[in-house]
Amino acid sequence: MRKYKIGIIGGAGYTGGELLRILINHPAVDIAFIHSNSNKGNPVYKAHPDLAGETELLFTDQLDQDIDVLFLCVGHGDARKFMTEHTINDNIKVIDLSQDFRLAVNSETGGRKFVYGLPELNREQIRSAKNIANPGCFATALQLGLLPLAKAGILPTAYTTGITGSTGAGQKLSASSHFSWRVNNIQAYKTLTHQHIKEIVQSIEQLQPGFSASGKQINFVPWRGDFARGIFISSQLHCELDEAEIVQLYTAFYEGHPFTHVSSEPIFLKQVVNTNKCLIQIEKAGDSLVVHSITDNLVKGASGQAVQNMNLMLGLEETAGLRLKANAF
Repeated sequence: MRKYKIGIIGGAGYTGGELLRILINHPAVDIAFIHSNSNKGNPVYKAHPDLAGETELLFTDQLDQDIDVLFLCVGHGDARKFMTEHTINDNIKVIDLSQDFRLAVNSETGGRKFVYGLPELNREQIRSAKNIANPGCFATALQLGLLPLAKAGILPTAYTTGITGSTGAGQKLSASSHFSWRVNNIQAYKTLTHQHIKEIVQSIEQLQPGFSASGKQINFVPWRGDFARGIFISSQLHCELDEAEIVQLYTAFYEGHPFTHVSSEPIFLKQVVNTNKCLIQIEKAGDSLVVHSITDNLVKGASGQAVQNMNLMLGLEETAGLRLKANAF
């Protein structure tokens, strides 16, 4: 099997570390370099102690362009800055994990056009893309819970709550990510104004044109949770279809997509933590429908989905390197 050379910019953070954990065991990948200005010359396991004994790679501040794929695991705003300040060889595919190129109005830079990388929505476009804007973590879980209804043209205004683990805030400490604040505590934040709403609506309108023009909305209340990783979304909306019809609609939409599954049983977060899966559960009472969807914010919500996109771009098996085991206990 051919080995593809991979470079990572921003390898010291949560998404960079999760990407490393997946790629060092990927059957078709050689990691050429891991870039970090603040960790130059240090072993990767200094920043990611769980990788001791797994790799002897060192961080570098050099950009080696003898690679096939470049992952950008930098902060929001820094990816566009990096692309502006560096000329990347045309043959290199770029996968950005920030929000900088997710919206169509901001999806180009330096002659590069970024495709929105949600495989369950844009798989064929991803296969032929040279540049991918990886979706946001909340956006991934929320969209996967609503897109089948949009495809059917019946998605109304939705009222959604979602809770995320502390790793969703990134590795840099803030007042609301310290253990002493987070433990035994939850908080709503960015109520109805979360930055992922725009990319969610963009995807919905790709399947259900006129969603916003007709006055429909995604009313989203995100929560900070008292746990490290994972996202649990619950969306409530009006729907006149019976439960069996809805389940069939969802099952048909995700047929052939290896990581998204409709569950006939109640779902819980530990089923997906440390995996690239999304599980969906349907509940119905009268004309009220609730759709639950769960993912790992660092895997399907970030680095795992980025690898899934890489596999599609390189013509590899979509699940390569991503058959990961849930924590379960």
